[in-house]
Amino acid sequence: MHNCIIEDDVHIGQNCYIDSNCIIRQGTKLSDNSFVGANTILGEHQMDFIKDHKSHHELIIGSNAVIRSGSIIYTGTRIGNYFQSGHQVTIREKASIGNHCSIGTLSDIQGYCNIGNYVNMHSNVHIGQESVIDDYVWIFPYVVLTNDPTPPSEELQGVHVHSFAIIAAHSVILPDVDIASDSLVAAGANVTKNVEEYAVVGGNPAKKLGDVRNIKNHVTGEAVYPWRFHFKRRMPWEDSDFVTWINGLSEN
Repeated sequence: MHNCIIEDDVHIGQNCYIDSNCIIRQGTKLSDNSFVGANTILGEHQMDFIKDHKSHHELIIGSNAVIRSGSIIYTGTRIGNYFQSGHQVTIREKASIGNHCSIGTLSDIQGYCNIGNYVNMHSNVHIGQESVIDDYVWIFPYVVLTNDPTPPSEELQGVHVHSFAIIAAHSVILPDVDIASDSLVAAGANVTKNVEEYAVVGGNPAKKLGDVRNIKNHVTGEAVYPWRFHFKRRMPWEDSDFVTWINGLSEN
């Protein structure tokens, strides 16, 4: 740990590694077995501190985090266990992020968001304020979730992405749109209306193209959606399959 600044009232758990040139500000709680890459700021100040130089808030980061170099995470945010970030990720104040989430390089979480468990975002994703992202959602590169219906205005209406939905690369989701469970937003879509469960939508403006359950693997010809029955890497059912895992939960 070289050239780091760790302020008072900081808690760093056991077996953590802090790389060079990091700043960890007052009120930060970093849990056990976490890695913080070089040139990272944990506990970046909110606007109230900039105005009065006195106001402080907590930043809570769960255990086994991997926060790669150049990331900036503001106070007032809570992040669960097994979090991973790419390089130069920004997470603004009052974001709530669950367990086992991954946010890719150069992504921007604009705060005041609720993000569930096992959410995976690839690089260069922008999540506008007031967004709600439920568990097991995939968001691919250069996706934008917007929140201002009449920009510029003070009326923010976040997007709601439901569990197991997929938003493919370069898609733009307009304010107050509801992306239902198990739906698929195709690459490059401009989504202006709510998306139904199991729907495939694409185009500008996006229109329903079909049902995800009819999509086949180009090589094997087998069904590939709903994806939870065919993909398990880094999921809680990784050691078995989704049906076995979910049945085990109901038995317990």
